[in-house]
Amino acid sequence: MAKEKVILAYSGGLDTTAIIPWLKENFDYEVVCVCVDCGQAEELDGLEERAKSCGAEKLYILDVTDEFADEYIMPCVQAHAVYENKYLLGTSMARPLIAKKLVEIARKENAAAICHGATGKGNDQIRFELGIKALAPDLKIIAAWRNDKWTMDSRESEIEYCKAHGIHLPFSADSSYSRDRNLWHISHEGLELEDPANMPNYDHLLVLGVTPEKAPDEGEFVTLQFEKGVPVALNGEKMKVSDIIRKLNELGGKHGIGIVDIVENRVVGMKSRGVYETPGGTILYEAHQQLEELILDRETTKTKLDMGNLFAQIVYEGKWFTPLREAVQAFIESTQQYVTGEVKFKLYKGNIIKAGETSPYSLYNESIASFTTGDLYDHHDAEGFINLFGLASKVRGMKQQELKKN
Repeated sequence: MAKEKVILAYSGGLDTTAIIPWLKENFDYEVVCVCVDCGQAEELDGLEERAKSCGAEKLYILDVTDEFADEYIMPCVQAHAVYENKYLLGTSMARPLIAKKLVEIARKENAAAICHGATGKGNDQIRFELGIKALAPDLKIIAAWRNDKWTMDSRESEIEYCKAHGIHLPFSADSSYSRDRNLWHISHEGLELEDPANMPNYDHLLVLGVTPEKAPDEGEFVTLQFEKGVPVALNGEKMKVSDIIRKLNELGGKHGIGIVDIVENRVVGMKSRGVYETPGGTILYEAHQQLEELILDRETTKTKLDMGNLFAQIVYEGKWFTPLREAVQAFIESTQQYVTGEVKFKLYKGNIIKAGETSPYSLYNESIASFTTGDLYDHHDAEGFINLFGLASKVRGMKQQELKKN
């Protein structure tokens, strides 16, 4: 009788490498590994050989970089979704797509379960499992770190377990940070970052760029063209979104853009400290918002800020496959109809300096905004407006005076 299959979300790191023999030993499953490539770059080197040498029957490597850029990154950019004022959601926005692909392969392989290596302390367990539950509620989910049969509690014990099973590892116990990388960003946790009193060792830590101090002494001008809220060209060259992000990562990394050190509130209730490198994403967020300044009216801008914060929370909490996310995204998309134009800026030592923006849909009217009186605006009109706008304040002031007299 054929063994049941389990789909393992496989990164090639220590956790998921140890999980392969653990699954075979404790569940007698046939293990099918799935690596969802959201732009991890050289992290995928040697992955198939490693997975099969650990006992996996096969490995799928799925390149979803364009889907990630177009369908997951761009809604966050258009919403200007930022979690707790700093985090540009690099890990959060990738997890629902990974969950979706795990389910697709599970259906293809007629698997009984999906396994992930996220710990019981983090956000990713929530993001993976909410995605799987929404798309495939019938599939069993195995969270290795929460399973009673999982006895390993450290990198050292995982390494010893692998050695005992004849698995050669290219890892050491304490040589690196815990990292997550994709097209959008790279995150760093662990080592000196576990104590918020420590300054990050940026010389040891940074992967995508340099600190502002080490950036070039001369700035660099960049132009971005948008159509309906989507970037379509960089410095006059038409590109797909994923290639624009790659190029902006190079430019931003070179000039020390997008390094964030944050203590954030995880969904599970604890605080965690990490450093995020999001050079291209930081530029893209800023350029998009810069263009929106010309185009969106005051009330839409105000409401969109609230919706953007809500969208960030939805994505951070792993609630991508929900009616609420769809509804909020529909609102955001409706605001992007006229977000078309060109933005120019200068990158210089960690700064993104505005250098002009234009749009055929700009609501900026020089004859109105100028200090010179024009045909469309009479200064005297402001008097009646202020009288009405301030009426409640005046009535309250009058009542306060009356009470003081009495």
